[in-house]
This record gives sequence, C-alpha cells and structure tokens, in this order.
Amino acid sequence: MTNEQVNPIPNILTATRLVLGIAMFVLMAVSADAIPMVSVMPDMIFGLQRWAFYLFVLAAATDYFDGYLARRLNAVSVWGSILDPIADKILVCGTLLGLFAMHTGDPIFVLPGAIILFREFAVSSLREATAGRSLSLPVTLLSKWKTAIQMTSLGALLITESWAAFGLEKLLPLWYDPFFTIAYLALWFAALASIWTGITYFIQTRRQL
Repeated sequence: MTNEQVNPIPNILTATRLVLGIAMFVLMAVSADAIPMVSVMPDMIFGLQRWAFYLFVLAAATDYFDGYLARRLNAVSVWGSILDPIADKILVCGTLLGLFAMHTGDPIFVLPGAIILFREFAVSSLREATAGRSLSLPVTLLSKWKTAIQMTSLGALLITESWAAFGLEKLLPLWYDPFFTIAYLALWFAALASIWTGITYFIQTRRQL
C-alpha cells in the first residue's frame, strides 16, 4: 500500500498529540510565571491550569487511538512510525517540565522525572544510531504498560498541581496528600520501568550487532 493510499486519520491524531503537547506545556509554563516577559492576571491562572489538564487528557487519548486505528484501518505508515515517538516524547517531556515549573516547593519530581527524560533521550539516540541497519527494536509489552503508567501518573500529578484550580481543596480537603502520594509512587514505578525497558533495548541491540 502506497503512502497516498494510507488512511490519514491515525497520522492526523499523532500530529494533533504533538501540537497538544506543546500547547499544554505553554499553558503550564505561563500559569507558573515561568516564561520571561509573559504574565497573566491571577484570576486567569486557574483557567490555564484546567485547560492544560484538558489538553493533556486529549493528547494522552490520541496515544491509544492513533495506534488502534492504524492497525484497524491497515494504515501503518513510515511517517506515522517516525512521528509517533516524537509526539510521545514531547508530551511526556513537556508535562514533566511543566510540573517542574508549577511545583514551587521541594524538587520532589526531579529524580524520577530525570530518569524518565534520560531514558527517553537514550532510547531515541539508540534508534537514530541504528537507523538504516538490519536491526529490529519492537516495542515491548512492558514498554506499553510503562507508557500507560507514565501517562496516568503524570495526569494525576497535574491534578495535584491544579488542586485549587478544580476547587478540590473544598470538595476533597483530606484527599490531597494520599492522592499525591499514590501519583508520586506511580511516577517512580514508571521511572523504574523506564530503566528496565531502556536496558532491554540496549541488550537487544547489542545482541543483533
């Protein structure tokens, strides 16, 4: 099947995720007053935080549907395989950097976040270095679960950083600490899974060389 015959919907969803990831980060950064010469009124901050979360949810949803539709519609393409990991990394990295900006207290996200970022860059470099060679690095089941846990934990942490924006400090005044703890532990689980899957990819590459 030629590229012209491939159904464009999966690739459109992937490109949408890329755009949403960038827009979400900008909203998070502006709400945290982390962009020089850009400031907003205090009453607009909560709105920016809510919209950042909405965009994250939409972007994370496309991560499932673009792959599902590509297989269902027999629309797997080279362009989609290139664009998909880029969109994923922009969403994950943008969310982590946005959380760093929004969390003005202790730098609790730094270590698990750094592990995830380092793994993403390392695997991307590995795929780039092996491009054009007869090497196969298929996405493993653990990597898919890692991504799901990653997205869930990042979404949950984004809620905790927007707790007041959603009025949850009044609706659920006693739920913040346990909710944050669970989300933070899930982020660490995703970080450990990132290490394991990253090592697996390097072992697979070494064996095929």
